[in-house]
Amino acid sequence: MPRIIPLVLPLSVLLASIMTFGNLAENYEFAAMKSSGISLQRAMRVLIIFIFVLSIVAFWFANNVIPYAEYKFVNFRKNIAQAKPAMAIAEGQFNDVGTYNIKVNKKTGENGNHLTGVTIHEKPSTMGENKTVIKSKTGELISSEKSSILQLVLNDGYYYQDVTPKKYEDRAKLPFIKGKFKKQIINIDLAELNKVDDSKESIAGTNAMLNVNELRYTLDSLNKNLDNEIVSFSENINQRVGIRRAPQSVNKDIKKKKQLPNNLMSLYSNKDQVDILKMAGSNITSNIYTIDTTQKDLKDKQREINKHLSALYEKFVIAFACFLMFFIGAPLGAIIRKGGLGLPIVFAVLIFITFHFINTFGKRLSQEGGMSPFVGSWMSSFILSPLAVLLTYRATNDNGLINFDAITTPISQLFQKISERFQPAQKQE
Repeated sequence: MPRIIPLVLPLSVLLASIMTFGNLAENYEFAAMKSSGISLQRAMRVLIIFIFVLSIVAFWFANNVIPYAEYKFVNFRKNIAQAKPAMAIAEGQFNDVGTYNIKVNKKTGENGNHLTGVTIHEKPSTMGENKTVIKSKTGELISSEKSSILQLVLNDGYYYQDVTPKKYEDRAKLPFIKGKFKKQIINIDLAELNKVDDSKESIAGTNAMLNVNELRYTLDSLNKNLDNEIVSFSENINQRVGIRRAPQSVNKDIKKKKQLPNNLMSLYSNKDQVDILKMAGSNITSNIYTIDTTQKDLKDKQREINKHLSALYEKFVIAFACFLMFFIGAPLGAIIRKGGLGLPIVFAVLIFITFHFINTFGKRLSQEGGMSPFVGSWMSSFILSPLAVLLTYRATNDNGLINFDAITTPISQLFQKISERFQPAQKQE
C-alpha cells in the first residue's frame, strides 16, 4: 500500500484543488472576495502553507515509511516461504523452485504439505537439457522457521538419468541410469524462492528499501566499483592484445637496424603463415567476446546506478509534485468555474495522465542511459511547471482558459485591410 501513495497523493491534491476552487468560482465566492479586496493569492495563502506542510510529510513518507514497508514486505515473503513452502508449488504445472522444476498432481494437508503424483526435473549446472527425472507416488514438504532448508521427502518412486559417455561413438547407444527407491530426501535452499532476475526487479526492490542517506552511500560504492572495473579491464585487455609502449632505447635500436619489409608475412613459410592467421583469428574472436561480455556487464552496472539515482530523485519529485498539482488545479478551477465531480475529474485525469506518462517515460529512458537520471526524474515537473505559471497568471488577471480574442482579432484585422484595398478599386470602376 505505501507504494501507491506517490501515485495517489499528487492526483488527490490536483482533484481537490480543482473541485474546491471550481466550486467557489461557480458560486461567485471569488467575486465576493475580490469585491471585498481579497485577491486570489491571499485566498490561496493558507492552502499554500498547508501544501508546503503536506510536501514535507510526503517527502518524509517516501524517505522513511516506503523503504521500511519494502523491507518488511521482503522479509514477510521469506517468512511465508519458510512457514508455508507449499504455496510456491501450484497443482498441475511445473514450478521453478531452486535448482528443481517440481510438478504435483494434488496437494493435501493443513498447509498443503502432503503431495501426490510428484514429478521433478533437476536443472543442469550448465546450459543444456534436463537429464535427471525423479517420479514418486507421494511426497511431503518439511520446513522450519529457524532453517532456510526445505526438505522434500519422496516415497515409492524411481529416478531416470541420462549419461553422456566420454567417447563420441558410445553416445549413439543413449546410455542411462534407472533406479527405484522407497524413500528419498531432497534438500532445497529456500533462499532461491526469494531470488528475482537481477536485470529486472531485484535492483528496483533493493533501492526501494533505502532512504536518501543510504542511497548516497550505495551510489558512492557503486560508482567506485564501476570505475575500478573499467580501469582493471583496460589494463587486462591491453596486456592480452599486446598494446604497451616500448622503451625509447628499443625504438632507437629498431631505427638503427635494417628496415623491415612492408609485407611481414613474406618472412615466413606458407605453413607458418596459415598458423599465424589462425592464431590471430582466434585471438580476435576471443577478445571481441571478452569486450562484448564486459560491455554488457558495465551497462548492467550503469543501469543499476541509474536506478538508484532515479530512486533518490523520486523522493524529492513527490514533494514538488504536490506543489505543482496545487498550482495547476487551483487556478484551473477558478478559470473553468465548475465544481463537483463532472468537468473537474476530466481535467484532473487528463493532466495527471500526462504527468504520469512523462514521468514514467523519463524514468525508463534514464535507466537505459538515454538521458541523465536527473532529467528523466524531473522531466514531468519541468514540462508542466510553465502550465502552472500560465494558469496562475491568467487566473490572477481574471482571464479565461483560452483567449480567443488574441486569435480572432489579428485575423479580422487582416480581412479588414484586404477589404479596404479592394474598395477603392471598385469605386474607380
